[in-house]
Amino acid sequence: EVQLVESGGGLAQAGGSLRLSCAASGFTFDDYAVGWFRQVPGKEREGVVCSSKFGGTTDYADSVKGRFTISRDNASNTVYLDMNNLKPEDTAVYYCVADLGVCWSVRYGTPPGYEYDAWGQGTQVTVFS
Repeated sequence: EVQLVESGGGLAQAGGSLRLSCAASGFTFDDYAVGWFRQVPGKEREGVVCSSKFGGTTDYADSVKGRFTISRDNASNTVYLDMNNLKPEDTAVYYCVADLGVCWSVRYGTPPGYEYDAWGQGTQVTVFS
């Protein structure tokens, strides 16, 4: 069974840091691009970052560039999102995503009707000022 399980969300003060983790199982992790989306209730889902199969290519949303860092450990089938200098506008549910092949375009978003191969259940991140 393909599974992505996020952890590490919670409360943080503006300017603080959090680390999200996503443990993958049930598929060949090395074959998949992985990344993060986030969503605020009532708003559209937003792509945050994508990392290519071996981490050589990353694509960040402008809103998080320079503050968030994605990394992946293919030996342990885990992807991480280090979030620094957090802002209240980073408050959202963060979802880990995996997709077979190359990284998706964070800048241009998800093509209409496209379905990513796997999603996690989401983890809440709340940043207060």
